[in-house]
Amino acid sequence: MDFTFTEEQQAAVEAARAVFSGVAPDGVPSPALTAGAVADDIDRALWGRLAAADLLGLVVGPEHGGAGLEPIALCLVLRESARVLARVPLLETGAVAAAVQRFGASGTASRLLPRVGRGEVVLTAGSSGRTGHDPAELAVTAHRKPGDGAWLLDGVQTAVPWGQCADLIAVPAHTEDGRAVIALVSRSRDGVTLAGQVSTSGELLAEVRLDGVRIDDVDVIDAEGAWEWLRDLLTTGTCALALGLGERVLSMTSEYTGKREQFGFPIATFQAVAVQAADRYIDLRAMEATLWQAAWRLGAPTAPGGTVGGPLPVSGDVAVAKIWASDGVRRVVQTAQHLHGGFGADTDYALHRYHAWAKQLELSLGPAAAHEEALGDLLAAHPLG
Repeated sequence: MDFTFTEEQQAAVEAARAVFSGVAPDGVPSPALTAGAVADDIDRALWGRLAAADLLGLVVGPEHGGAGLEPIALCLVLRESARVLARVPLLETGAVAAAVQRFGASGTASRLLPRVGRGEVVLTAGSSGRTGHDPAELAVTAHRKPGDGAWLLDGVQTAVPWGQCADLIAVPAHTEDGRAVIALVSRSRDGVTLAGQVSTSGELLAEVRLDGVRIDDVDVIDAEGAWEWLRDLLTTGTCALALGLGERVLSMTSEYTGKREQFGFPIATFQAVAVQAADRYIDLRAMEATLWQAAWRLGAPTAPGGTVGGPLPVSGDVAVAKIWASDGVRRVVQTAQHLHGGFGADTDYALHRYHAWAKQLELSLGPAAAHEEALGDLLAAHPLG
């Protein structure tokens, strides 16, 4: 089998590296020294450069001015963004745009997606529900308004990334017959109330309350499996962020231990240090392998929930990837802190920022334990062999 990335995917990586090369991970105040959020907005200058490099429309179809690439390309760029802790909703905007491209009405796609590619519209998604532990779609009810076919939304989505900065929020909701739908909600619409929250990484989140919010039918995606696919893509993208962050942290650790000396020798030459670093390298390679498996299956032209490409539905591969990403990135940053000694806690050094982002990514869209439980349910429902 050929695991080489395509020329288009490699070109996206090169473009992303060029854009992110000028980004400093310590461009905002340290979350360890800031009582609230480290900033009130995303990095708008970086967002503009991403749009100029045609990186915001990677998953948008050519008919809407995009590149028409699959989730693997988005994950490759996310991996690069995490190396510098880029403060942009690249994951959320890309994932919601991909869902609109794949499941949305043609009118909605033609109206929205060209503006996404040009950087004119910022998208995000509510995926935490009311508490972060229950299915997100159960936190909001959606029912049709009699007469005009519009929808009414009531409920709460907590910890919505970049909620105060986004133009549209993809809100999962459940209908009276138990189906999951996605509503594209403007934060300025009547009945929408946003309250500020702060993530572990110091970024601004939003609690989004919906009280009888009216949404036109064209702004609701009710295709079967659309929310499940979007949730899986958001989870897989989070794994890509964890991988890029972990790789940068291990690189920082290698640089430090190669220079730090004890007893006249670099500590990197000590067996105890080398073994710990090698174990973390193995974690990263496992995170990478499971990430690409999940991203490849998400881009396959098959119905969500199908078993083409493996004995389990695609959500099984996503669960495996998130298990490795959550546990792996935690082990990487913990080992890095250990091998850096007291220097790792210095707020003038970037490692503590990576540690805070790693903890946020570890728990986002479910920790390892939650995905282990989900994987167990899938194995029970789809016996292997």
